[in-house]
Amino acid sequence: MDVQFKRVYDPVSQSDGVRILVDGIWPRGIKKEDLLLDYWLKYAAPSISLRKWFSHDEEKWEEFKKLYFAELKGKAETLDKLTAIAKNNNKLTLLYSARNRRYNQAAALKEFLENELEISEK
Repeated sequence: MDVQFKRVYDPVSQSDGVRILVDGIWPRGIKKEDLLLDYWLKYAAPSISLRKWFSHDEEKWEEFKKLYFAELKGKAETLDKLTAIAKNNNKLTLLYSARNRRYNQAAALKEFLENELEISEK
């Protein structure tokens, strides 16, 4: 399974596979009919307070991931859906709208998902 992430504003590619929006709110400036996606898992996004605290600050990245992963583990229904999608598809693209291409919830979610699937397959 291949998991990647990209901004919602980037062009759609055939190599995207299943496209999943993982933002809690709809991205600015994009009409719903214009964003080609397969799922919108808004509850996979970090809480508003965590997102605001993190503010895409590189120095908070490791702590953000710990806190976000803990939040995800408390969202069984969302996590089950995301894991099922991942297990049933060879390619996933996690879509996000943040400007920061390296430090964002999709990058963290990719890491979390890869770790969770690795654990569950053993």
